[in-house]
Amino acid sequence: MAHVLIIDDDQLVSETIANVVRRMGHQATCAFNLEDGLRKTFSDMVDVVFLDVRLPDGNGLDVLPRIQAAPSSPEVIIMTGYGDPDGAELAMRHGAWDYLQKPSTVDAMTLPLVRALQYRQEKKPKGASAVLKRQGIVGNSPGMKTCLDLLAQVAPSDATVLITGETGTGKELFARAIHENSPRARRNFVVVDCAALPETLVESILFGHEKGAYTGADKAEEGLVLAADGGTLFLDEVGELPLSMQRSFLRVLQERRFRPVGGKQEVTSNFRLIAASNRDLDEAVRQERFRADLLFRLRSFTIELPPLRDRVEDIKDTTTYYVDILTRRHGMEPKELSPEFLSTLLNYPWPGNVRELINALERALVNATHESILFPKHLPVHIRVQIARSAMIDKETTDQPESVSVVPALPPIKESREKAIAQAEEKYLTELMALTKGNIKEACSISGLSRSRLYLLLKRYNIATSA
Repeated sequence: MAHVLIIDDDQLVSETIANVVRRMGHQATCAFNLEDGLRKTFSDMVDVVFLDVRLPDGNGLDVLPRIQAAPSSPEVIIMTGYGDPDGAELAMRHGAWDYLQKPSTVDAMTLPLVRALQYRQEKKPKGASAVLKRQGIVGNSPGMKTCLDLLAQVAPSDATVLITGETGTGKELFARAIHENSPRARRNFVVVDCAALPETLVESILFGHEKGAYTGADKAEEGLVLAADGGTLFLDEVGELPLSMQRSFLRVLQERRFRPVGGKQEVTSNFRLIAASNRDLDEAVRQERFRADLLFRLRSFTIELPPLRDRVEDIKDTTTYYVDILTRRHGMEPKELSPEFLSTLLNYPWPGNVRELINALERALVNATHESILFPKHLPVHIRVQIARSAMIDKETTDQPESVSVVPALPPIKESREKAIAQAEEKYLTELMALTKGNIKEACSISGLSRSRLYLLLKRYNIATSA
């Protein structure tokens, strides 16, 4: 028997869905606001959540990630009484199972529930992330668990995978983990750094060449695509692949056949493709710097890695893991981490993500070569400076002279800061929409926001998309 939670302030709708669920032989619980819904999601083992968008105490879409992070990782079916294609897109992008518009028929509500429960039942035996080979991938935050579950799901197949995320988030580690957990693990894992490919030699590097194919080709060489035969070809920073090569590579991806430079016969290579990019490839397509048809092929299965600042709970484990590796690599005695050292790491935003963290730890270990405990003073100066400046700004903001004691109590600094940011965002977006006359593409280009993020902010502040 499954447990279904309905979060909707319309009691008639809630009871209707609850009755449908109970007739199917499952347990149904109702919550009429977000606060109660979140409490029940985290206190009970919930399989499926029917979540309304507009609730008395907030927007359901805003708490979707928190619901998905509950211990039972429930599937979420979004419901709304307002036709909103942008909201539907946001729901799907954030992992909702389905998006229903109210009023819905009993059949329309039943089918996604049946499929969601069927999906949960099918994936139970695979359970998988705990038994993965995940060397170098550290962390068990909700965001990381989601990525590991996707890795476990796709690794046994031959599907093409696109891994996205900021620089330093571990895209190559995930690509290697997919390979190591696949039936191809005993064959080659071939890395192609697309950003480092000379445009004049890219075809030869990928496809190989025959002797005499060009000046300097004094012997035949096989390319990287053939080297990946039976194994995995990893195109790192695929967004940097020269446009002139994208059409040729699309054909290779479709046919698994190619002709070496200067060759007369086609060669076959049975490779599995994994690609990675820190760029917005949809924007590159709009700017005609990347082929849409190639992107469609790359996007058979997508894993989006979260930045380190969005999974702060993983920093301690990641630090412990890499300090151990680095001390052994440099022949050092084990190091103890002071509470202040960890506190500094937790409060730094890590724009370079895990890669920057590893470099900072290596620098700290070098600075503490003859000491047994790591302190903040061992970290790179720029990190300590940023933490110190942030602390001073917060202190200046919170410190008030005695003469202001008669002023009514102020809200917490976090609340005040969030309110100021919200006001600034709302003002900026209002002016942005007026400037662009509601042109979303132009607004994205000016603001640097993705389309989905812009829509989310416009919805949050109730700003129309037309002037």
